[in-house]
Amino acid sequence: MAEAAPAPDADAPAPGEIYRDPVYDGATDPTVVRADDGPWWMFYTQRRASHPAPGPGVAWVHGSRIGVAHSDDGLRWDYAGTLEPTPTGLALDPDGPPVTVAETHWAPEVIHDDRRWWMFLTEIDGIPDAWPGHARHIVAYVSDDLATWERRGPLALDSDRVIDAAVARCPDGLWRLWYKDEAADSMTKVAASADLESWRSEGTAIAGRPHEGPYAFALAGRWFLLTDEWRGMAVYSSDDAITWTRQGGADAVILGEHGPADLGVQVGRHGMVVVDTETDTARLYYFTHPWWDGAEIADAAPDAARRSAVHTATLSVGTDGVLTCRRS
Repeated sequence: MAEAAPAPDADAPAPGEIYRDPVYDGATDPTVVRADDGPWWMFYTQRRASHPAPGPGVAWVHGSRIGVAHSDDGLRWDYAGTLEPTPTGLALDPDGPPVTVAETHWAPEVIHDDRRWWMFLTEIDGIPDAWPGHARHIVAYVSDDLATWERRGPLALDSDRVIDAAVARCPDGLWRLWYKDEAADSMTKVAASADLESWRSEGTAIAGRPHEGPYAFALAGRWFLLTDEWRGMAVYSSDDAITWTRQGGADAVILGEHGPADLGVQVGRHGMVVVDTETDTARLYYFTHPWWDGAEIADAAPDAARRSAVHTATLSVGTDGVLTCRRS
């Protein structure tokens, strides 16, 4: 009889990981930006994976702050603290997070509009211990320095169960915001804006299989949109960033590999993309649960299965227009 595989070591680095949150070991939903020629900034959901007593049910997935890390090259990262509430918005606190919090912050999206930075943040009152029945809103903030953020207020979107904002300026000159609408069977909805202030609903962008974490970007003359199907990422392409066609059929995904838990190689989840226009390649930042055993992650015991980390992959487009992905 073959020997059972050894249990994964929650403290061991996983193959390919580039960043782990040093506070709660639950870095998820990364977004990465760079200010001119300065350092790279990573903003991410700081899940409380290793918290000794986060509360019942899925409370450990809530009660999260936005973690911040800095890097000189986009690959080696140092923890910088968390974004903490202030009377006017949020500010980077190198000593964060506090011992207790009263709300949940998820999935930051950070963009620059040629004048200043914008962050579109999912906010939830309190620390829910179950998924349904809790309002979730996407809230806009602005900043000149990435460290101090002025709150502009929640966006009027299609429901009060919206998360996972992604924003880009499209070929028609309008900004578009793609997001998960949990009240619409977890499909990707889209809204358009001329100024990032007021938004007009354009309905459903991506239907089909439930999903989350949409992200749209232009690469090698095409637009692509990724969605997290919890089994890898679906890929859609477009000429105009409005009408999307799925790549490879209804079941095709990238980063869909799921190996034994002790190998530390699992499906890619909720990512974002930094494009290198000189080489027509891109770096995909995503998170995974490296020691996941395939069980429902929300119910995972407080051990290695809850742990998450940020990884990268390289994206490129072939002559056939197909987006390909290679784990870094």
